[in-house]
Amino acid sequence: MEKTEECSSIVNDPRPIVRKFQARPQREGVGAVVRRSIGRFELKYFDPFLVLDEFSVSAPAGFPDHPHRGFETVTYMLQGSVTHEDFQGHKGTIDAGGLQWMTAGRGIVHSEMPATSGVQKGLQLWVNLSSKHKMMEPRYQEMQSKDIAEIEKNGIKVRVIAGEALGIKSPIQTITPTMFLDYTLKPGAKLQQPIPKSWNSFVYVLEGEGIFGNSTSSSTSSHHLLLLGLGDGLVAWNKSSTKALRFILVGGEPLEEPVVQFGPFVMNTQDEIDQTIEDLENCVNGFERAKFWQSQTIIDT
Repeated sequence: MEKTEECSSIVNDPRPIVRKFQARPQREGVGAVVRRSIGRFELKYFDPFLVLDEFSVSAPAGFPDHPHRGFETVTYMLQGSVTHEDFQGHKGTIDAGGLQWMTAGRGIVHSEMPATSGVQKGLQLWVNLSSKHKMMEPRYQEMQSKDIAEIEKNGIKVRVIAGEALGIKSPIQTITPTMFLDYTLKPGAKLQQPIPKSWNSFVYVLEGEGIFGNSTSSSTSSHHLLLLGLGDGLVAWNKSSTKALRFILVGGEPLEEPVVQFGPFVMNTQDEIDQTIEDLENCVNGFERAKFWQSQTIIDT
C-alpha cells in the first residue's frame, strides 16, 4: 500500500457517520432507472436537500416534459450526455463531466432526454429554496467539464461543483448556501475537508471503498449514502492498495422551514401546493408558456 498522504486542510472535530444505507434501483420518468437515496421513504428530506438520484438511462427512455416549482435541480453527468429543453426556449446538452444548476423558482416545464446512444449516467440533486426565493424567476448556470474548477495534490483530486476545496472555488452562485465536491482519492490517500459547523452534510460513494468519519468506522462501498453528524469537517481514507475511491461530498445551510411536497412541486404550505397545481392547470403565474409548449424531443420520438 502507498504511504498515506493528507491534504493541508485541518479538521479538528471530524463529523461522525450517523446513518448509512444503500441506494437501490427504482423506476423513474419513462423507462429510466435511478438509485434514490434522499427523497425515499427512509429519508424524505435532509434539510435543505430534497432528492439525490444516481440515474441511468438509455434512449428512448428518459425524463420527458414535466414541471417544477420551489427548488433547484443540479444535474451532473458522469457518463454520456443528456439534452434538456424548456418552455422558455432554453435548450442544450450536458456532456460527461458537465453541470447544469437550474433554479426552477416560480415555474419551469422541461425535458431531459438521452443525447446519444448507449447508457447515460449522472447525478441529480434537488436543493430546496427558502420561502422568500421560491417564486423567483427561473435561471440556469451551466458549465462544460473543462470549465469546472479542479485540482489534484497529494493523491487527492477534487472537482469543485459548488463551494471551495483545496484552495479553489467554484463560480457557481448558490441561492441556498451549498457545497458540492467530487473527490477521487488514490490508494493510500487521506482527506480532511472543512464543512461549516451549522450545515447538514452527506457523502455518496460512486466508486471504490473508503473509510469515513473516523479510523474505527467500517468500510463503505459504492451506491451508499452516509449522513454526517456534527463537527467541523469530513475525514476520509482510501485504504485500498490498488483501487481509487470516488465520492461526492455535499453540504448545505438548513432552511428550517416547513416543507410540503407534491411530486415536482415543493412549497411551504398545502395551500401553496394547491395554488401551484391550479397555476399549472390554468397556465398562469409562471406557467403561461406551458399552454401550447411541447419539447422537440418528444415530438421527434
